[in-house]
Amino acid sequence: MLPLAAALAQQPPPAHKVELLWPGGAPGANGTDDSDKPSLTVYPAPDKSAVQTAVIVFPGGGYGFLAKDHEGDQIARWLNSLGIQAFVLQYRIAPRYHYPAPILDAQRAIRFVRAHAAEYRVSPGRIGIWGFSAGGHLASTAGTHFDGGDAHAADPIERAGSRPDFMILAYPVISFTTPYTHTGSLRNLLGDHPDPKLVASLSNETQVTAQTPPTFLFHTNEDDGVPSENSVLFYLALRKAGVPAEMHIYERGPHGVGLAPTDAVLATWAARLKDWLEIRGLLQ
Repeated sequence: MLPLAAALAQQPPPAHKVELLWPGGAPGANGTDDSDKPSLTVYPAPDKSAVQTAVIVFPGGGYGFLAKDHEGDQIARWLNSLGIQAFVLQYRIAPRYHYPAPILDAQRAIRFVRAHAAEYRVSPGRIGIWGFSAGGHLASTAGTHFDGGDAHAADPIERAGSRPDFMILAYPVISFTTPYTHTGSLRNLLGDHPDPKLVASLSNETQVTAQTPPTFLFHTNEDDGVPSENSVLFYLALRKAGVPAEMHIYERGPHGVGLAPTDAVLATWAARLKDWLEIRGLLQ
């Protein structure tokens, strides 16, 4: 996978359609700047190779910025190379926004793609999410805090359920209650003096149930930004709940590698992910 990953990293980002999640204004918006308008950048797969699978990508950035290139654009184009329809989420972040704005944006993104499944030529039961670092925390939150939609909502998007059908978590922030917590993400999301009950409810290794979607986890042992115990704790919770899961922890590699296009060994993790998508029938 190295040649493809390296090529994606070197190419300039193409222009793509941007869909506002709430055209009339997001709930709790603090203004009308672009940063106040959560959106999806749409990356359609080529018609000749398209499969009926969609993935919404949540870039990382500690809930304080968004790494839209190596954890957004490059990822979406890699997904397109597999025939997957990709969407990169711009969610609201600190300092202008704290909880619950990011999770509202993530849930709305899932509902949006599901409600428009026919338009995007995907199955409403094959919508996954892929989060990196703090985006991995957001993804794991969406995968453990979801609902079936409001059948009586006036807005048809709100009638769609927010449960993702599968998750990909790359060096994710998971735990908020152990020594492995990424304190910057916790502070940006919940502020300096958060309610302990809210902290516990967003320590997502404690929120896994049998309804949590199948999950693929990737981390590195050398990650000193977000320790790999975050992935391990989530994997063990998935295993206890009987949820299908696969985890790969590479010995070497820093935090925030994306597809790792400059590391021939670490770049092989994308091939492991492709295998997992294949065995789950998501590339058919």
